[in-house]
Amino acid sequence: MLINKLFFSLRNKCKFVSNLRNYVTRDNSKNQKRITFSGIQPTGIPHLGNYLGAITSWVSLQNNQSSESELILYSIVDLHALTIPKDAEMLRKSKIEIAIILLACGINPKKCLIFEQSKVPAHSELSWILNCIIPIGWLSRMTQWKTKIQEQKNIQSIEDIDISIGLDLGLFTYPVLQAADILLYKSTHVPVGDDQVQHLELTRNIAEKFNKLYKKNVFPLPQTILVPAKRILSLKDPSKKMSKSSPFEYSRINLTDSPKEISQKINRATTDSQKGISYSPDIRPGISNLINIYSSFTGLTIEQVVNKYKNYDNKMFKDSVTEVVIQHLQPIQKEIEKLRKEEGYVKNVLEDGANKANEIAKRNLNEIYKIIGLYH
Repeated sequence: MLINKLFFSLRNKCKFVSNLRNYVTRDNSKNQKRITFSGIQPTGIPHLGNYLGAITSWVSLQNNQSSESELILYSIVDLHALTIPKDAEMLRKSKIEIAIILLACGINPKKCLIFEQSKVPAHSELSWILNCIIPIGWLSRMTQWKTKIQEQKNIQSIEDIDISIGLDLGLFTYPVLQAADILLYKSTHVPVGDDQVQHLELTRNIAEKFNKLYKKNVFPLPQTILVPAKRILSLKDPSKKMSKSSPFEYSRINLTDSPKEISQKINRATTDSQKGISYSPDIRPGISNLINIYSSFTGLTIEQVVNKYKNYDNKMFKDSVTEVVIQHLQPIQKEIEKLRKEEGYVKNVLEDGANKANEIAKRNLNEIYKIIGLYH
């Protein structure tokens, strides 16, 4: 196993090192290198919404790199997962499982870095530095922590929520750690869903304030790459998005669900009694959600899907959706099963990614420490 581990690291390191100097010394270059960063929490098995949103966009970004000088970092953000306490052994297993699923979906460690956030201590160090310059008011305006509290406490209106209502500090300040994740690598581009746009804008504000405070153009202002995927909603309650945290298992389709489970969940999906298939998210949210799923997996436009199935009843259309979902997920699930038997390889991928990320992070953090006066 040790020989395999050494071979894996040496095989991948040579190519990376040849480009590393470009990544860590580009601060003052007029031809700024494109650096893309994104993260995913190891909190449960990804579902269709995660797959059609973040994961497929990650694969597309890595496969369409403009040049070898571009750097892409995908982090399993396990520190963020601590904002809602979890069983320690479950978290350890979840990190490996999410890595397996990412690799099975097409993430290629030869084209990007995939690593655990906690294995790069500079994330936490930079987060503290940024915490020291951010007004509480900036974080108070963030809506996502309010949404989390609303779900946990069953509060009717988000307007009734303030920081005095059962709010843990980690949940309140995690956008600062998120900003540190991005800025640590001097990222220029960040793929996000629409629910994270506000946090990326906060990151830009933090970068701008730091640069002005220390009169150095340390951090670029990262650009948003909006994930183009359609919003996938809960199968049980299509007024809400599909979520890993929902207590209702039938509200989502997990990437590891069996064909039988997929069929049962789609057949039980909330729809209406109206005849025919039509797309109207406001009036027919359930059937419109299934149309979005079918469209996403087949590449057909919404209009093409509706024209193809307009004379079908809900049951017949659900059968068609079930078929395309199962057909698409089966090769991914086969790869998942294969990688579960190769856990040593998966751990090597994560360790190799963390080693390379650390090289960049340490160099950039040392520069920051000098600027703020911690290093000579």
